Amino acid sequence: MYEELKKAVCDANIELQKQKLVIYSWGNVSGIDRSAGIVAIKPSGLAYDELTDDKIVLLDLDGNVVEGDLNPSSDTPTHLELYRNFEAVGGICHTHSPSATMWAQSCRQIPCFGTTHADYFYGPIPVTEVMTKDAIRSDYELNTGKAIVRRFANIDPMQIPAVLVANHGPFTWGKSPAEAVEANVVLEQVATTALGTITINLKQGPIAEALLDKHYLRKHGKNAYYGQSCTN
Repeated sequence: MYEELKKAVCDANIELQKQKLVIYSWGNVSGIDRSAGIVAIKPSGLAYDELTDDKIVLLDLDGNVVEGDLNPSSDTPTHLELYRNFEAVGGICHTHSPSATMWAQSCRQIPCFGTTHADYFYGPIPVTEVMTKDAIRSDYELNTGKAIVRRFANIDPMQIPAVLVANHGPFTWGKSPAEAVEANVVLEQVATTALGTITINLKQGPIAEALLDKHYLRKHGKNAYYGQSCTN
């Protein structure tokens, strides 16, 4: 019944390995069928070379396994919390990609220094607060999701489809599992160029607001004109 969803999630997970964003079994991608309230996610600790459509685990939004013999990703509670709060999200991706993780481990947001960043993210990439000892010891993965949701209290998650979890790593999302992976690929590129920018000029400030608006809105705004028109 959910073969298409499982295939999309499996393909997106394998794409992470192709893009060299993960090693071994690190990282995971999920997807959701909103009409049915069913989430598909990578099994916990399964190597990407062993991943096939039939091994993808299906759950409801309360975390109950609907289909699958393997344990779902240990990050499943984080994914579910984001799906419950970010209604436009159709896919979520988590990795420990090197450059983005450096920023997360430094507990620093990634400033928007230039148009490469602005083409995709409408402002700096936020970082969550450092988790308390109590939050870590009880329902750690769920509390990770709650920390992300709190950080986006005044941010449109579809305009900035990425977050850095302090001391941990990046989560990204999109309208589909494939878009969530694309956001992670772009985030890693942005994180790398930002590191290079502050290496060259530690005092470099953020992009001008007018230039940020121009580059983001020409691709994603109401009157976007980047790319090819769908009409003849």
